[in-house]
Amino acid sequence: MPRKLSALSPDWWDYTTIDSALVAAVARLTPRDLEKLSRPGFRVVMYDSLEEFYLAEALEYIDAWRQSTEDNPVGICGPIGPTEQLPLVACLVNSLGLGLHSAHFWGMDEWFLPELDREAPVDHPLSFEKADRELCFDRIAKKLRMPDAHLHFPKADTAPYRKSWDAGVRCAVMQGGQGDVKHWAFNDPLPRRGRFKEAPPSKEEFRKLATRIVELHPLTIAQNARTSGGGNIALVPTQAITVGPLETWRAEKVSIWHAGRHDNPFGQRLTAYMIAKGMVDTAVPISLLADHPNVQFNYFRGGLGTCDVTMH
Repeated sequence: MPRKLSALSPDWWDYTTIDSALVAAVARLTPRDLEKLSRPGFRVVMYDSLEEFYLAEALEYIDAWRQSTEDNPVGICGPIGPTEQLPLVACLVNSLGLGLHSAHFWGMDEWFLPELDREAPVDHPLSFEKADRELCFDRIAKKLRMPDAHLHFPKADTAPYRKSWDAGVRCAVMQGGQGDVKHWAFNDPLPRRGRFKEAPPSKEEFRKLATRIVELHPLTIAQNARTSGGGNIALVPTQAITVGPLETWRAEKVSIWHAGRHDNPFGQRLTAYMIAKGMVDTAVPISLLADHPNVQFNYFRGGLGTCDVTMH
């Protein structure tokens, strides 16, 4: 039987093309049901306050960088959404006097501007590198900072970034948020065209994707306008550069943070359920993490909401 057309955009694959029985099962999940989805290789953690939530996220940076030595450098791959943990990271580094001279950091993604045929420059208002530097790295005391060569931000020429993953630095953890379209970084579902007209790519095909320039799903563009651009959709680029599944599987741990601001109550439940049950569908890209050996979903309990119909 043919897959459903997307309810969001018929030219794309996305979570609205999945089976209706799965949708109904996910909508019934309570927060307690979510906690029970933990299994070997997949852990669900709940936090009762945003302060605790973002502090725990910041501490993942500290725990990773503490392991780093000149002989065995360690890094973390981190997101822009969310960003609230970034100033806390700088505060912790400064307070602990933690020298980062051997540590590394990979940015997850960046905007691509086709009119310039390059990544968004650091002075672009939506630049992810700009946000990382201003919210975190520029706030760290100069004597503690990692060398600038240890900061790896994806560019239009992806070769140097990809090479940095093969340079002998261990990625202890890859952090991420989850977008409305159920991506991590900008690993959006693919357009419904060419050989993927009738079915989305297999998980094996999707897993081979490395850092690359991607076309963004319309829902991703709308979300970034909502969360970062004050609703100004015209401000948001339609393409981006993203870390790929290929690099993701080089991270020892993948840690996804759900504050309730980036994806909705249904979405926060859907991906946890699919990962817990081993249900991989590339129309729901983050479900690929069902096959990663060490995944943790972190939730702010107050941001889980409900899937009940409520008129506003």
